[in-house]
Amino acid sequence: MPTHTATRGPAAPALALALAAALGAATALPFAGTAGAQTLTIGVGAPVTSIDPHYHNASPNHAMGMHIFGSLVDRDVRAQLMPSLAVSWRVVDENTWEFKLREGVTWQDGSPFTAEDVAFTLARVPRVLNSPGSYVIYTRAAREVQIIDPHTVRIRTNGPYPLMANDLAQVILVNRKIGLDVPTEAFNDGRAAIGIGPYRMTRFVPGQVVELERNERFWGQKPHWQRVNYRIIANDTARTAALLAGDVDVIDQVPTSDLARLRANPRLSIAQVTALRSIFLMPDHSRDGPTPFATDNNGRPLASNPMRDPRVRRALSHAINRQAIVERVMENVAVASGQWLPPGTFGYTEDVQPPAFDPDLSRRLLAEAGYPNGFRLTFHTSNDRYPNDSKVAQAIAQMWTRVGVQTQVEALPWNSFITRAARQDFSIHLVGWGASTGEGSSPLRALVSTFNRDLGLGSSNRGRYSNPALDTVIGESLRTVDDEKRLVLFQRATRMAFEDVAVVPLYQQVNVWAVRRGIEFEARMDERTVAMSARPAN
Repeated sequence: MPTHTATRGPAAPALALALAAALGAATALPFAGTAGAQTLTIGVGAPVTSIDPHYHNASPNHAMGMHIFGSLVDRDVRAQLMPSLAVSWRVVDENTWEFKLREGVTWQDGSPFTAEDVAFTLARVPRVLNSPGSYVIYTRAAREVQIIDPHTVRIRTNGPYPLMANDLAQVILVNRKIGLDVPTEAFNDGRAAIGIGPYRMTRFVPGQVVELERNERFWGQKPHWQRVNYRIIANDTARTAALLAGDVDVIDQVPTSDLARLRANPRLSIAQVTALRSIFLMPDHSRDGPTPFATDNNGRPLASNPMRDPRVRRALSHAINRQAIVERVMENVAVASGQWLPPGTFGYTEDVQPPAFDPDLSRRLLAEAGYPNGFRLTFHTSNDRYPNDSKVAQAIAQMWTRVGVQTQVEALPWNSFITRAARQDFSIHLVGWGASTGEGSSPLRALVSTFNRDLGLGSSNRGRYSNPALDTVIGESLRTVDDEKRLVLFQRATRMAFEDVAVVPLYQQVNVWAVRRGIEFEARMDERTVAMSARPAN
């Protein structure tokens, strides 16, 4: 079960002064919410890449969408479904779901929220251009949308589909008045950012800040904060320094190297929870011939792609000491894992454990695959998206080098990294997946289903893994209404994917936030950092 903890202890003035000095601050100030007339300032480590809620299926973007927009179905901090803009939903027959919409709700421009907005949203999602991670995976089952009345919508499917409510929790609604082919840029400059959520956007500077003001028309409980400054601070040291200097009230992705000292600071509290996000490696399955970043030991291109050989993938997996990474790099703010989901979630498969650390087996597998002397490899990672992402990559590179795969790391800023990953530029790369639906279909559909743009399958399968037998099991699970039978199918699919080393599992993250005194913060399993989680203490 997830946990939410707040800890306090003796001060750590040396850290405070050192990090505050990095920002030119001599002392730590009272929290910004006090001095800023109910302004909450949040420092986040991962960038919001777009305000368009249908452009990029990424947790930072969805977190921002929760502020400005809204969805039919929401999830609480433990990823359990709850009503939002739909007050209820039911299965009418094996091909039809019905959603009853909340009445009396208006958009930020004063126009009423109706079933037409729902139909418009589902029609827009597949039309978004140049998406690096499409939301079609969550709308593909909706064959037809029927508007029964202004506050009743029915969604027709091709046969039984048990996950419609789960899927629609991931689809943020937009106002039909913006027009079906409105470009993503119109959201980023504010023209199309007509939301229905607790805040409205007043300014977006990509890579720097999103500024929000309270939406006085919001249908739900009014937010505690009049204004929110959502600052992107990718550098770990700068993010911690900003908190200690009083420039921000909350930070996420607390650097593991600072965590013990921050826990000891009486001016701060720590909120943490076991995450739904797993970190793993995605090999290049897309090429039979040479892959761009693997060569022989003399630097010559290999005739065939070694990542296509399951023996090589297993060799790379068994060469990794996951527990050492958890303890020495992640400083125990992670849990070694052999799959995508943590225990207790729907789809967790108990007999799929972390692969054993066995470098001798790795060497034997490489020799069997035709690489007795190994080969050379460039391994790609982001350097600003996940806690310690580039450090983890460097540790793995050293482990691979020890078994004969001479590895160097190329670490890139997230925006350029994910664009290149989407083009299949890499031979193997480190990435994460947050199973924010809290169940097994999320990673199975997105990461290891054969890529199919029209069906929305494999939307984040950037390695282009394809296994028709696995596709069959996943497809059957998506049509199975009985929960127990669907769980068995999820678990079978998980075994198939990891026995074939479709991806190389590493660990499950633990989400950690540090918060200024005077603010209470509720940690979310889905890692989304939202102003709605913060409230004044007492």
